[in-house]
Amino acid sequence: MFIQTESTPNPATLKFLPGQAVLEAGTADFPSAETSGTSPLAARIFGVEGVRGVFFGTDFVTVTKAETVDWDHIKPAILGAIMEHFQSGQPVMTGENAEAGHAEHDGPDGDIVRQIKQLLDTRVRPAVAQDGGDITFHGFDRGVVYLHMQGACAGCPSSTLTLKMGIENLLRHYIPEVTEVRPVADAM
Repeated sequence: MFIQTESTPNPATLKFLPGQAVLEAGTADFPSAETSGTSPLAARIFGVEGVRGVFFGTDFVTVTKAETVDWDHIKPAILGAIMEHFQSGQPVMTGENAEAGHAEHDGPDGDIVRQIKQLLDTRVRPAVAQDGGDITFHGFDRGVVYLHMQGACAGCPSSTLTLKMGIENLLRHYIPEVTEVRPVADAM
């Protein structure tokens, strides 16, 4: 098994490509070791000293490290953990825990929210997946769109610029009711 790695715009996050499916659909975000109980793979990766976050896409794993740790010191152990897991035959996830992504929205703005989700799915999410992350809809209130940033996008120095200059401009262009885009700290 050969696992490729790619850098991301977030210097604390590295993208690992195992060359096979990680999730059949959706994403899974593990912002801490305590949240990894539903994933034998995430738990194994968190076993590496210095790992602070794990995120799964359909064909990639992104790992976020502590600021005090150097990639040269932990990358080999992470590669080993991923390889061991896929060779073990264990599932990546136990149960149905992959997220389709967007939060549900009930209310009078249903048509606007459908448009927002469609633009996110067709224009935004494929691009941020290339960088090892995901951006999902969290809410819409009085013109403000709330988005949840995951994987390499969470904590990325350029994420504010991406939100304001990229996503906000895109949504405002196509949906006049959108006035602003803001990140949410956690989708829970």
